[in-house]
Amino acid sequence: MRLAKIEAIIDALRSERYRWSPTRRVHIEKKGSAKKRRGLGLPTWSEKLLQEVMRLLLEAYYEPQFSDHSHGFRPGRGCHTALQKIYPGWRGTTWFVEGDIKACFDSLDHSVLRSILAERIHDNRFLRLIDGLLRSGYLEQWRYHATLSGSPQGGVISPILSNIYLDRLDKYIETNLLPAYNRGARRKSNRPYMRLWQRAFRLEEQGELEAGRTLRKQMKTMPSRDPSDPGYRRLNYCRYADDWLLGFTGPKREAEEIKAEIGRFLHDELRLELSEEKTVITHGRTQAARFLGYEIVTFETRTRYFRASLLVSERSITYFNRPRRWRLNASW
Repeated sequence: MRLAKIEAIIDALRSERYRWSPTRRVHIEKKGSAKKRRGLGLPTWSEKLLQEVMRLLLEAYYEPQFSDHSHGFRPGRGCHTALQKIYPGWRGTTWFVEGDIKACFDSLDHSVLRSILAERIHDNRFLRLIDGLLRSGYLEQWRYHATLSGSPQGGVISPILSNIYLDRLDKYIETNLLPAYNRGARRKSNRPYMRLWQRAFRLEEQGELEAGRTLRKQMKTMPSRDPSDPGYRRLNYCRYADDWLLGFTGPKREAEEIKAEIGRFLHDELRLELSEEKTVITHGRTQAARFLGYEIVTFETRTRYFRASLLVSERSITYFNRPRRWRLNASW
């Protein structure tokens, strides 16, 4: 590193003579799979330096505009902030929709990304510089390959570009899905529960305490609120890079509709595809959803035990690296 080298880069940029060189590509094994390998691009020193400057400019402008539901590759955010958003805010979740975008970094459409950047950035020299970076190609075993789509993983600027691209998904879910699937202040009372409560109350007024106690024990086996109330829905959303999780309270049919709507938006607007193997719908009370290496489930608990379980969960997040199982408390 020399000042003369940096001045040469500045001079080439000022006169638009700077040319990106193809990145060297290496493959590493994916965690948990010996057969699948992930391709990483290794840029040169000067290109890392220039990408870092471009990243700082893009981050300073786009970071305040990003969605609060996004946690990946952002300053002051990470896996723990994403998990703390889920717990304790997603209590009572019935269905989890685990989302994964198929080969996200390798599938970013250059024309879509250029149009997204051009909406806010009117410096054509900067846009042409990004175009040259995306289309510079890569070398693998000393053979040149063109890059017709995607932003190479391993590059300094790739995470911020992917966040700018996927911010469209965040905005779509915030403006279309969340308002449509969040309604009702609370569930209606469960009629069988209320009938038992009235009978137990009358029996206790008449002095039949033992019969009233029996009915109250029976009441504890059923919910006080109607679980299938059509006027009550809750939908929550969290994204980390290309992995996202939805928590839905309602029927499975509507959870499948939400998954299909997101798949259509990604295909039509962003030209991306959902991974069918990894995008699944799991029942929160009988199965565990996998997100950021954690297993997230919903379980019923009594109020007097709630405080203890909350403290254990917070302690495990704060002091331990990764607890084996992580639970959400269902609302009463």
